[in-house]
Amino acid sequence: MVTTHQQTPHAGAGRRRPSPTWLAVAIVLLAAATDARPSAAADPVQKPREDDYYRLISIATSPASTGSRSKFWKPAPNGLTLEVSGMDLLDDRLAVAIRKGEVWLLSGVYEDPPEHVRYHRFANALHEPLGLLRDGDSFLTVQRTELTRLIDRDGDDVCDEYLTEAKGWGVTGNYHEYAYGPKRDGEGNLWLTLNIGLGLKSEHQRFLTTHPQLKVSQAPWRGWGLRVGADGELEPMCAGMRSPSGLGANLAGDMFYTDQQGNWVGTNTLHHMRKGAFFHHIEALASAELPSSPLKGITSVPSGVPFPEALKQMPQLKAPAVWLPYKKVGQSATDIMVDASNGKFGPFAGQLFVGEFTLSSVNRVFLEQVDGEYQGACFPFREGFASAVLRLTQGKDGSVFAGLTNRGWSSLGAASYGLQRLVWTGRTPLEIREMRARPAGFELTFTKPVDAKSAGDITSYRMRSHTYLFQPQYGSDEILARDLEIQSAEVSADRLKVTLTVAGLRPYFVHELRADGVRGDAGEPLLHADAYYTLNRIPAK
Repeated sequence: MVTTHQQTPHAGAGRRRPSPTWLAVAIVLLAAATDARPSAAADPVQKPREDDYYRLISIATSPASTGSRSKFWKPAPNGLTLEVSGMDLLDDRLAVAIRKGEVWLLSGVYEDPPEHVRYHRFANALHEPLGLLRDGDSFLTVQRTELTRLIDRDGDDVCDEYLTEAKGWGVTGNYHEYAYGPKRDGEGNLWLTLNIGLGLKSEHQRFLTTHPQLKVSQAPWRGWGLRVGADGELEPMCAGMRSPSGLGANLAGDMFYTDQQGNWVGTNTLHHMRKGAFFHHIEALASAELPSSPLKGITSVPSGVPFPEALKQMPQLKAPAVWLPYKKVGQSATDIMVDASNGKFGPFAGQLFVGEFTLSSVNRVFLEQVDGEYQGACFPFREGFASAVLRLTQGKDGSVFAGLTNRGWSSLGAASYGLQRLVWTGRTPLEIREMRARPAGFELTFTKPVDAKSAGDITSYRMRSHTYLFQPQYGSDEILARDLEIQSAEVSADRLKVTLTVAGLRPYFVHELRADGVRGDAGEPLLHADAYYTLNRIPAK
C-alpha cells in the first residue's frame, strides 16, 4: 500500500519529543493505573474512572510496520491506511479524508460493536488534505496549495470534479508548510490556517517574501489565518501562527484555532481569530506589508519579556483566549469541536473540545466573554485513545468521532492510525462544568450538587498563577509563579455553585486551581480536580 513519507501535520520541528522509552513506560504505567482503579459503580467513594462516563469504541485502529518516526515508515501490511486528516457527516455515513490523499465514505460507524463497517473510496489524488467539510452535495478540503471542492455529479458516490475554490498562498516545498481546514463560521465564511515553514534552506529562498524592517522571511501568508467569503476571494485576516492544526467555531459562530508550543509560543494555546490580530510567531509578519494585509506598520517586536509585558509593548499582539499548560493539559493541541448535541454528549453542551496529539487524549474548554473579549478555563477530559488525536467531529447521536494518526512524531497508545468513537454512557460525572471570573475571584459551577461541608472549606482548594516568556527560544517554562490565598468559599443553596474569594488576581496570567478536597453527596471526589483559567480581564462586576 502506497503512503507518503512526509512528517505528520501537527507539530513543529524542535518539539520536546517524548522518547520511545518514555512512551513505553508511560503506556505501562497508564495501563497499570487504569487496571488498578476500582469502578465508581462498585465503590463511589473511590476515584471514579473516565470510562465509567465516556466509553471508547474502536472502529478501526492499527499499528504501523515501523516506528512512527522512521524515515522509511510503512503502514500495516493489510487493510486501509486510515490516517485520518479530516471528517464530516454524510447522512448515516462518515466521510473521512486520509493523509495519503483520499476521501472515503464509511457506513456502519454507529454500530456497537462496529462489526459491519463498509469503506467506499470517494476521491483520490489529493495533496495531503488536512480537513474536510460537507457543503451541500459536495465536500471542501484544503490541500497544500488550494481549497478544493469535490463534486459527485451523477450520485454514484465517486467524485467527478475537483474544482479550485480558492488559492493564493505560498508554498516552497518545505515539509512543515501544512494547510488546514476549512471550517465555517456563523456568517457562512470559510476559514483555513497555514503553518510557517521551519528550517527553510537556500532552495526555498526564491519563493519567500521578507518584511523590510523586521527582516523575517516566509512564503506569502505562511503563519496566517485566511477567510474565504461567498465570492470566493481569499482574505488574510490574522497572523502569528506557528502550527495551527486545529480550528473551529463556537455556538456563537466565532472562529478559534489552536497553536502548539515552540519558538515564540510558550505553550499550547487557543485563540479567537479576528481581523488584524497578531498572536505569537513573528515570522508570519513576513507578509505583513503585502497589499491585502490588515497588519501593516509593525516595525518592532518585543522579545524575552513576560507575555503580559509584551502585550503592553505591542498593541497588535493579542492574548490567547486560553493557555493550555504544557503537559498538564497536553503537549500538542489539535482539532477543535463544539458540543452542539444539546445534552446528548453529557453535561457540557456548548463547550469546546480540543484534540491532543502526543498524549492521545481530548481536553475540554469553557469560554466566557469579559469586556467583549474571550477568556476561560481548560480541563482534562478523556485520555486513553489508541493513537494521536488529530481530528474530532460530532456524530448525529451526539457521540464524538476521533481521527487518529501519529506518523512523524510520537504519541501514547498502541496504534499508529485509525478511528475511534467516544460515547457518553448516560452517567453524569462530578466535574467543574464552568469556571467564571468574578471581581474578587472565581465562580465554580458543578455538574452535580457537591457536599456543602467540603466545598465550603477553603482547604479543599489550592490556587497559583503564572505566565510565560514571549521569546524566540523554544517554548517557555512557567514564570513569575505565585501561590494565591483563597479567603473564602461560599456554597450556593442548591450546592451547584461555589464562589471563591481569591487574593492577588493578576490580569493576563493563568490561574491554576486544584480542588482535590471537594466531594459529592456520596463522598466521591471530582473526576478531574484541576482547572486552568486564563484571566485576561478581571470583570468589574
